[in-house]
Order: sequence, then structure tokens, then C-alpha cells
Amino acid sequence: MQTVTAVAHRGDPYRFRENTLDSLRSALRLGADAVEIDVRLTRDGVPVLLHDDTLNRLWEHDRPLRALSAAEVHGVTGGRVPTLAEALAATDGSRVMLDLPGTREVRAARRVVDAVREAGAQDRVYYCADAEAMLAVRGADPSAEIALTCTSLAPPRPALLDAVRPRWLNYRWSLVDRALAARVHHSGLLLSVWTPDTRRAMRRLIDLGVDSITTNRVDVLCALREA
Repeated sequence: MQTVTAVAHRGDPYRFRENTLDSLRSALRLGADAVEIDVRLTRDGVPVLLHDDTLNRLWEHDRPLRALSAAEVHGVTGGRVPTLAEALAATDGSRVMLDLPGTREVRAARRVVDAVREAGAQDRVYYCADAEAMLAVRGADPSAEIALTCTSLAPPRPALLDAVRPRWLNYRWSLVDRALAARVHHSGLLLSVWTPDTRRAMRRLIDLGVDSITTNRVDVLCALREA
């Protein structure tokens, strides 16, 4: 099988709670080429790792993240929600994909970009999310590496591609077929997908020529690559 980039979705969530340092470290031990993490801002503008807009699902605390300071988040979770700075330190030397589900403004994107820069991690970090968030990132960092998330088969508008300047197009795995893969590659972009978790789905995507797979079962993907 051809080489495909193995990206661990929120770390290793079948063994450790998602978006925690233990989860990230476990994924890298299993052979992940990169880890994907979700980043949102606290009330005082600190980037932390959380997918949802509240702490309820993972931490049984239902106040919105944006209503809590970083110190309050640390207190109600026992310090188990890491800051982006902590996550970048824990993954030192490895690639990190930052998904920005709550980012819509350049000012918010700049907070994240600044944290990456302060960690000296610009060369190993890339960003993914929808068009609005990626336009904000592009406004905050003209040199950022971007994976533009697409949720339909309709090709992204040329004007959007010109503005975002992505390196990757990032699709839900079930949307991808041979024609879409060919179209993305013909446009000079790389194709990433999320989040197939079965061997059968991973094999199909590798056969279609995708460049990167984000999965909750990175150990399975790494084993397929080595077979």
C-alpha cells in the first residue's frame, strides 16, 4: 500500500480521553505522523483543547467555555484540559493539525497563531476548519499551512481558494470517490479525509490515493501501512 499520512483524531480517544495530553502521547507512541486537536478560547483568550463549546460531555460542567477563564477551566477539570502551549510542548517534534471549531474572527485566530509562534511550532502546525475559520487564519498568518474542510461534493469556489490558499482539501471520508480524488489532485492540492475507523474504509481510501487519513484508530491505520 502507498504511504499515507496517519493523523490521530484528538489523540488516541479509545484509550484515553480525547484532547488530553495522555491521549496525544499515546497516539504518537502508536506511530501517528500527526495528531489532530480541537482548539477554542477561554474567556480570557487562552487557547485550550476542547471540541465542544461547553465542558459538559467530557467534564460534566455545563457552562460555556467562553464564560470561563483559563484558571477556572483548570480548576473544574483538575488541570486535565491542556492549553495549546502545553499540547505543543507534549508533541514536540511532531506534526499537529489544529481544528478551530469556534474561530470566526481574525482576532481569535491571531490568539491561536500567536500561541503557535510563541512555542516555535510554526513549521509543524497546520490548521483545518470551514471556510470562515480558515479565512480568519489566513488573515492572521499569511504563511500558515491550511487544510480547508469541505462538507459537500461541490468544488470550492475559485475565489475562496484564492483567498484561503489551502495546501489540502479536507473531506468527510464517505464523500470521497475516485473522481473527487482525481479532481483534487488535478488542482494541485493534497487530499485529506476524516474519520474512517474500519480497516475496510481505510483500505478503500488508500486505494483511491488519499494523502492523509484522520482516524480514531491510528494504530489500525499504521498497521495497514506496514502490512
